[in-house]
Amino acid sequence: MKRMTFKILFVVKASRVAKDGKSPVYLRVTINGQRCETSISLKVDFKKWNTIAEKVIGDDRGDQEINFRLDTIRMRIMQIYREMEFDRKEITAHKIIDQYLGRNDKPVIMLLDVFREHNERCRKLIGKDMAPATVTRYETSLKHTANFIQFNFHKEDIPITEVNHKFITDYEFYLKTERNCSHNSATKYLKNFKKIIRIALANDYISKDPFANIKFTLDEVERDFLEDSEIQRIIDKEITIERLAQVRDIFVFSIFTGLAFSDLKGLTAEHIATDNNGALWIRKKRQKTNNMCNIPLLDVPKQILAKYKTHPVCVQKGTLLPVLCNQKMNAYLKELADICGIAKKVSTHTGRHSFGTSVALANGVSIENVAKMLGHSDTKMTRHYAKVLDKSIMRDMEGINGKFSIG
Repeated sequence: MKRMTFKILFVVKASRVAKDGKSPVYLRVTINGQRCETSISLKVDFKKWNTIAEKVIGDDRGDQEINFRLDTIRMRIMQIYREMEFDRKEITAHKIIDQYLGRNDKPVIMLLDVFREHNERCRKLIGKDMAPATVTRYETSLKHTANFIQFNFHKEDIPITEVNHKFITDYEFYLKTERNCSHNSATKYLKNFKKIIRIALANDYISKDPFANIKFTLDEVERDFLEDSEIQRIIDKEITIERLAQVRDIFVFSIFTGLAFSDLKGLTAEHIATDNNGALWIRKKRQKTNNMCNIPLLDVPKQILAKYKTHPVCVQKGTLLPVLCNQKMNAYLKELADICGIAKKVSTHTGRHSFGTSVALANGVSIENVAKMLGHSDTKMTRHYAKVLDKSIMRDMEGINGKFSIG
């Protein structure tokens, strides 16, 4: 059996000499040519350091204490080596240094425990720095992570130190295959998970970032919006089924205000303001971003508010509209699109998108004003709504039509 080589060395580097002439002492352990080095919180006068003896040359009490401390550390390293050898443990320079520094004595921090603690803190910030939808997204991300650990490791939880690059890539594959997530959905869950890893790094639970060589990209998504004829078709459609009529009205309200689902659900009388000219406005902070929306109330949404003023749900909850849950809204909107002969994929977000595109931008409203109404922090976000419509192309081309003729 090949004999293991083992060496202990104390090093003082000339390049690390401070202004006071002192330099830190480093402990270097070498096993079979592989070495590991760490600072031992000792400083010596560089001029007094004897490289061969690995000691301070001097007779004063301070010098003697340093040399005694070095001897003690050397004996402790030797003891660790012998114990690991006796216990037939794998011996490496890193493992010896870790044992000396007490790293092996640290409590095991579990991944899902860190995740749950983060989510609990988020829940306490709802209404202050955190939107309910954001907290829900983190809860869903936690559930996916727990299911992945069960699926991949057959365990309830794992130490956070076991999260590495392979964990991330396997998790992404799991989300796209087992959970059937789209690329963008999987990426958003990984971004949520990355925040937990940042917390672990900040608290020294882990020393290496498993996301170090991973870059996130989102696929461009073309969202459907309704054109004028389709909007009018929904408004004019005679609907006798109460639940569909109610969802239709709320959807139309969204089309003419640009409010997202969560903001429609939380709309109350305090969000309606009257300006100096007597015009009504919706002035409300977006639940998602906390950015202020300033939206003038047009005739169509005014009529819808008046219609539901005394609705039992609105009276009970103190809201202006009887909004169902998002899942039911989307299911009923699909049914509404079918009976109105609209082949597009219609959801609650389609109303907001139609407002930005067909109602506002296509009718000459500046992109800056659209951004203010939608509650965007800058126009970069609003440009996603700047679709080119057939009517806007025709409007721009009509001026050219009369300028040229043949014969």
